[in-house]
Amino acid sequence: MSVTLPAVRTLQPERATLADWLAEPDDRGAELLHGRLVYKALPSPEHGRAQRKLGAFLDAFDGRLGEGGRPGGWRLSTEVDLELAGEGVRPDLAGWRRDRVPALPKAPPGGAVAERPDWVAEVLSSSTAARDLGDKRTIYHTAGVGHYWVLDPANRILIVYRWAHEGYLFTLSAGAGAPARAEPFEALELRVGLLFGDEDEPEAGASRP
Repeated sequence: MSVTLPAVRTLQPERATLADWLAEPDDRGAELLHGRLVYKALPSPEHGRAQRKLGAFLDAFDGRLGEGGRPGGWRLSTEVDLELAGEGVRPDLAGWRRDRVPALPKAPPGGAVAERPDWVAEVLSSSTAARDLGDKRTIYHTAGVGHYWVLDPANRILIVYRWAHEGYLFTLSAGAGAPARAEPFEALELRVGLLFGDEDEPEAGASRP
């Protein structure tokens, strides 16, 4: 006599929603990636410095086109919660072209900014590198973000991607030892090493205290 066993139902974990993400306290640094809530660790000194230095370099682009002899043409911000392609992300830096976006985007009460950036940058760390180069790169591409920059303090390099229909195209990899002109901010030469603290190194022949 054969016995028919009842089918075993595999319980699937519930997918987090945008509402779940928006309900998270701001200081937890939550992101919603493909139905999962993930959290940013507190930045290391190297991460924080690279983010700050990049923002300082790009300040020349944050204003009206050509204003005060600066390149201008952009609206730039840091650590903005964005709702993109049904996901929730908080890039280290983001920028919108002024000729496309009439004012710096604002989030509605209890919501997140939904205006797609034209450029985003992430500073890699050991806890975020996999998702910055995986899930988040996919999300940014799906949303149509024109350029994606990745700063890697561990390897002291800047990697630049440009949007294309089939996926992000690699356009530049610049190490700390050489200057670079990286799109879409190629109007100014960037000394990549300064993002990673080269000014802290002693000059050749100098002795440490």
